[in-house]
Amino acid sequence: MILIVNTTENTKITDEIRKELESRGEDFQIVEASSMKISHCIGCNYCWLKTPGICTIKDDYEIILKKMVGAGQLWVISDTALGFLDYKGKNIFDRVMPLITMYLKFKGKQMRHVLRYKNIMNIGLIYRGDGDREYLERWNERCALNFGSKSLGVFPEEEVKEAAVCMH
Repeated sequence: MILIVNTTENTKITDEIRKELESRGEDFQIVEASSMKISHCIGCNYCWLKTPGICTIKDDYEIILKKMVGAGQLWVISDTALGFLDYKGKNIFDRVMPLITMYLKFKGKQMRHVLRYKNIMNIGLIYRGDGDREYLERWNERCALNFGSKSLGVFPEEEVKEAAVCMH
């Protein structure tokens, strides 16, 4: 299943993606998250220690997190600030900690968290505004690496059709 989380107020992007994915018969869900209350991670580690797999913050992010468990792809659509994701888009990534455990293992020459679930979720990013594409690509690759998955690419909103081709 392809999970698309749109943190922007621009639903034209998701309308375009929806048309493309429906025409191909893809299994997907779109979450319009611009008006959802999604707090930042407070680093309490409850999702690792006290309530494994469950975030202590009770807000709208729970809906998204539950969908992530079964997703094969996660696509985040975000506005930008200072060349990077804005706080809404960054919160989506920061709050994924319940999907991994506090345990570490070597993968190659790097330490990685052990995944809580067997599902591997590849990650793609669509950004609006003046994002530093090269930096976002490196950052997205590192995020994917942390989840034992791969980056599906980083695309400015003008290239949403190219991004939709990578969704399958």
